[in-house]
Amino acid sequence: MEPYRYCVLWWATFFVSAAGIERMPPGMFKLQRLCKFCDKEPSSCNGTGTCQANCSITSICENTDEVCVAIWNEGNQTVETVCHHPSKPVYGVHLDDYNSTTCEMKEYKTAIGQLYICSCIGEECNEILAFPHTIEPGVIESQLVSVILVSLLPLLVLAILVVVSFYWYRIQRRRKLNEWETKKPLKRKGPKGPLDCSDACAIMMDDDRSDSSSTHANSLNHNTEPLPIELDLQVGKGRFAEVYKAKLKQSSSEQFETVAVKIFPYEEYASWKNEKDIFSDIDLKHENVLHFLTAEERKVEKQYWLITAYHPRGNLQEYLTRHVISWEDLRLLGGSLVRGVAHLHSDHTPCGRPKVPIVHRDLKSSNILVKNDLTCCLCDFGLGLRLDNSLSVDDLANSGQVGTARYMAPEVLESRINLENIESFKQTDVYSMALVLWELTSRCNAIGEVKDYEPPFGSKVREHPCVESMKDNVLRDRGRPEIPNSWTKHPGVALVCATINECWDHDPEARLTAQCVAERFREMDDELDKLSTRSSSAEKIPEDCSVSVSDDK
Repeated sequence: MEPYRYCVLWWATFFVSAAGIERMPPGMFKLQRLCKFCDKEPSSCNGTGTCQANCSITSICENTDEVCVAIWNEGNQTVETVCHHPSKPVYGVHLDDYNSTTCEMKEYKTAIGQLYICSCIGEECNEILAFPHTIEPGVIESQLVSVILVSLLPLLVLAILVVVSFYWYRIQRRRKLNEWETKKPLKRKGPKGPLDCSDACAIMMDDDRSDSSSTHANSLNHNTEPLPIELDLQVGKGRFAEVYKAKLKQSSSEQFETVAVKIFPYEEYASWKNEKDIFSDIDLKHENVLHFLTAEERKVEKQYWLITAYHPRGNLQEYLTRHVISWEDLRLLGGSLVRGVAHLHSDHTPCGRPKVPIVHRDLKSSNILVKNDLTCCLCDFGLGLRLDNSLSVDDLANSGQVGTARYMAPEVLESRINLENIESFKQTDVYSMALVLWELTSRCNAIGEVKDYEPPFGSKVREHPCVESMKDNVLRDRGRPEIPNSWTKHPGVALVCATINECWDHDPEARLTAQCVAERFREMDDELDKLSTRSSSAEKIPEDCSVSVSDDK
């Protein structure tokens, strides 16, 4: 495409215009068109808005029918301006918009690549190039976000409704399970009759019936200097620590108190710290939770110590191995056990003060101590977990599969705990508690013939069964420790057995809460109190429970 070019000076253009040639009569003389006429020149155009061709040469078109044309090459960023006859193609493109007075660019795909071409009939109209309107990227993104939000809104509303409905259902179900706990105010009996809440609070915060008074330890500024303790003899050994009977010397005399010292090696710092942190919560204090004195880091011995009250009767497993218990003993031991678990799981203290719920996660008869008054207290919180609201699902998931395989709930054995609901962790404790209640019942003379002590599942599994072995018994076979029909002949034991069955249900949601079980024991005690006609000869009642003990006929 090589049209004949006439280049003129600016004064010639002025002369033609000034001479009024355009106003001549038709047919006499027709003015030829003036267009910008440059070979490919570098361009600052970007394909949007308007830009200049930046051509400094103006040409008179050779033919009166020629129009002004501009070609912008997006690939090499150049602009070419020419005169061109509209009947002939430009780079293979036929012009169809040349009657416009402005040069409006259109996009074409040609043999040499993508080009923008415009044509017009105005004077030097191919100097200003007008590109088609384009939408800014930011506008596209904002419109896309709006479309997505509008599309997802119904799904979001539906999801909220599902979550709210599920939450409402759980609240209503939990309320029904706890209904009898809220039917009537908690009554506690002391030497002079029922106690109100303030009296109960005072008892909880000052357990003067502990087997170790610990007045000396509590008066110290903890962790400033080691307590004057002399280890006596080892009374227990677990996975993470050893337990010793020890003498805590009085500072002003030769007298001493007997305490228990749990000693962790340096490599078990995490277990020591977890148990120390749980014990350090003042709201944990309860007559059915082991009384904590202090914790120490013994740098010289490279050990970590926990100092607690000492209970000479030992743990519940040892006690049941050596003793057959009566129905009254079962009521005391069982009732105090469930009250201790209920206190752990509760989100408030007996006085109504808010409290962080705690799950034990390793409840078993060897982690429960028997006090001198034949009540239980929970100990060994090395695997305990504070159910703080700040815990995320990831935190709960990272807590892992913990506990003793023999006492693990079905959902723990198969690692299917519902991490979205902290109540799931409490339900695993309730299952383990049911197995301990079964151990108590199996050694009670009210059931008839009492066999030698056996842990739950007895000889069906090894002495220290693994998780896979327990899966076969608990998950595959749906097995539970046997409850013979002879046990249910005693009305009180029958109620305990019914409670055990509800607590070790395969479905966690169907299990009773620890608070419900504690209330059942209270109601059972109240009913038996009414039937008792020999209250004057009853044993002295501990202040921590509404139990009236009478001889069983």
